[in-house]
Amino acid sequence: MARRTQSLVVASVLAFALLVVGLWMPVPFVTLAPGPVTDTLGAVDGTQLITVEGRRTYPTSGRLDLTTVEETPKLNLVSALKDWANGDRAVVPTELIRPPGSSQEQVQQENAQAMLDSQDQATAAALTQLGVAATGRSVAVYTIPSGSPAAGRLATGDVITQIDGVAVSTQDQLRAQVGKVRPGTAVTVAYKRGGKPATATATATITTRPAPDDPSRAMIGITATEKRIYPFTVRIRLSDVGGPSAGLMFAMGIVDLLTPGPLTGGKIIAGTGTITAAGEVGPIGGIQQKILGAKASGASVFLVPAANCADARSVDSAGAPRLVKVDTLAGAVKAVDALRISPAASVPSC
Repeated sequence: MARRTQSLVVASVLAFALLVVGLWMPVPFVTLAPGPVTDTLGAVDGTQLITVEGRRTYPTSGRLDLTTVEETPKLNLVSALKDWANGDRAVVPTELIRPPGSSQEQVQQENAQAMLDSQDQATAAALTQLGVAATGRSVAVYTIPSGSPAAGRLATGDVITQIDGVAVSTQDQLRAQVGKVRPGTAVTVAYKRGGKPATATATATITTRPAPDDPSRAMIGITATEKRIYPFTVRIRLSDVGGPSAGLMFAMGIVDLLTPGPLTGGKIIAGTGTITAAGEVGPIGGIQQKILGAKASGASVFLVPAANCADARSVDSAGAPRLVKVDTLAGAVKAVDALRISPAASVPSC
C-alpha cells in the first residue's frame, strides 16, 4: 500500500474514532421533560398535602394540580440530539438551570428554600384573599445538612427566637444577626422546640463557618423557613419538589378548602406560577412541559402566568387543556369560578 494511501486510511480511522468518542462526550445541556402532577387537594404517600388546624374547612371535589418539570443533566451529544428531536422535551444550556460556579448541592438548597418561601407566600396570598390578617412572624429550622455546625445542636422544626440575645423573627434578621460575627466565631441561638409550651426556650452555642457563596460571611448551616403567624395553622407537606413555581396552586388549594363548595366544580384544573404575599402571579420556566404534563393527567383547564402566555401558545392545542391567563390570585379564583358555572364562560385566555 502506498504511503499516501496508508496516511489516508490512518487519518480516516482516527477521524472516525474521534467522532464516535465525541458522540458520547458530555455536553453542557440539560433536558426538560414533563414531570409528575400533584393534586393540592389530595394526599401524597397517604399524607394530606394541605391541612388546616383551628379553622373550619369544607368538603371539595375535583383537582387543583400543581405541575412540575423533570431535569436530566449530564447529557452526551447522542442523548441531547435524541431529546431535541422529541417534541415533548426541551434541551437548554446548563447555565440556565445551574449558574456558573454553583454546585449541584447549592442549587438543590436554593430550590428547597424557594419551595419553602413559596409555601409561606401562598398561605399569605390565600388568607389575604379571604380577609384573614397575620398576627406576627417566625423563622424555623427546615433542614440541617450533614456536617453542619448546627447538627446535634438544633433540630428540624425548632423556632429560632434570638441570636446572641437579639430577637429574630424573619430570615433576613436571622441572616443579618449571624452575619455580624466573623466565620469561626460562636453564636448563642435561642429556640423553641415543638411540643414544649410557647414560653419554653432553650439555647445552643454554635460555631459559625464561612458561607459557600461568600467566605467572609458567617453561617450556622441550616435551611430556614419563614412563616407568618395567623389565628389558625395552615400546613403544606410536599418535600420532593423544589423551586417557587407551585405557589399559585398551593394558594388555590387553600382558598378552596376554606370556602364552601368545590371551587373546581369537580373538574381537573392544573396550573403553575410563582406568587407573592399580595397575590401577584409571576412567570416560571418549562411552561410547555408543564402543560403537556397537565394534558396527560386529564386537566381541562391550565392556569398560565400572563408573562408565559407567548410560550404556552406554542404547545400543540390538540387535546391540550384550555389556557387561562392569570396575573393575580383573585383573577385565577374568579376565572375558575366562572368556568365552574359555565365551561363556555368568557375568561382571559392566552
